[in-house]
Amino acid sequence: MVADGGSTDDTREVAKEFQVKPWQEKIVSIYRGPAGKGSAFRSIFEAAKRLRVRACMVVDSDLRSITSDWVKYLLEPILDRDYQFVTPLYSRYKYDGTITNNIVYNLTRALYGLRIRQPIGGDFAFVGELAQYYMEQDVWQTDVARYGIDIWMTTNAVTNNFKICQSNLGVKVHDAKDPAESLGPMFRQVVHTLFVLMEQNEGAWKSVRGSRTVPLFGMEGYQEPAPIAVDLGRLVQEYKTGFRQFKGLYKDIFSPECYEEIKRCAKKAKTKFIMPVKTWVMVLYETAATFHRWKDNRTQLVNLVTPLYLGRVASFINQTRKMNSVEAEQVVEEQAQVFEDYKDYLVQFWDARP
Repeated sequence: MVADGGSTDDTREVAKEFQVKPWQEKIVSIYRGPAGKGSAFRSIFEAAKRLRVRACMVVDSDLRSITSDWVKYLLEPILDRDYQFVTPLYSRYKYDGTITNNIVYNLTRALYGLRIRQPIGGDFAFVGELAQYYMEQDVWQTDVARYGIDIWMTTNAVTNNFKICQSNLGVKVHDAKDPAESLGPMFRQVVHTLFVLMEQNEGAWKSVRGSRTVPLFGMEGYQEPAPIAVDLGRLVQEYKTGFRQFKGLYKDIFSPECYEEIKRCAKKAKTKFIMPVKTWVMVLYETAATFHRWKDNRTQLVNLVTPLYLGRVASFINQTRKMNSVEAEQVVEEQAQVFEDYKDYLVQFWDARP
């Protein structure tokens, strides 16, 4: 954190010193509330408020690639360019960050009109005013305190018109996981929070059409990240098992066009498994609208869609098997554009009577 009290030049000198060596003073504290990352962040927001900081930076605990340059790249836009919220931009392997690539980036861009590539990157910088705003929100006994804090922070920065930019941090090396192994729980947590935020910010996103880029700073160039092993067979099998178990509910929840394509996908072989982008957009938009209408069993609704997400990941793997990460990024961008193009479809289902 960089605290107020000195001149602008003094503050910049502090930031520059921070790039060379860590602070000599360290503060260790406990936090109270539901166990989770959000509760830990609340403690940081409280400290930022009490110290009247000008800028605060947070990073994930499982990073293995952080350098002193990250401090510079995340804090400089605030200290030198008067931005208020800085999101990360990483060089990531094409199969790392599948929830971001297939859900969070697409929905954030289509809903709020900003192309924030890593809305749940985990490594952010923000001004003290924003930290105080976060701390004062009445969410700390909800699921945000346990999970979903990253997308909650980004969405609130957007909807409250804070000045936002991105900073290129280079390759992110962390404890990446095979999507088939462990991303089901993360999917449920993030999507539930996304849908709740859609309800809370309905007035901010319903009239938005199109999107614009967000300023980018940080390092220059691109490095191809190390590959991550994925179990394509397990992803497809999870999809097919889920369809057999829930097909009756899928038929009730989704439109006939969407359901019939989901059904066709369940018959496809592992290496031929492709879920059309339009179908995936319809799945997410129709699920969001159903979530909006349902007041009970919302968690179960998100659980039902988890196998379909795993199928979309399998489809992305098949689509990009022969591509490098830069080429696969273009597939992500094309998918995000389809989400934008079908924004009216979302609004139609959102406003439909139960």
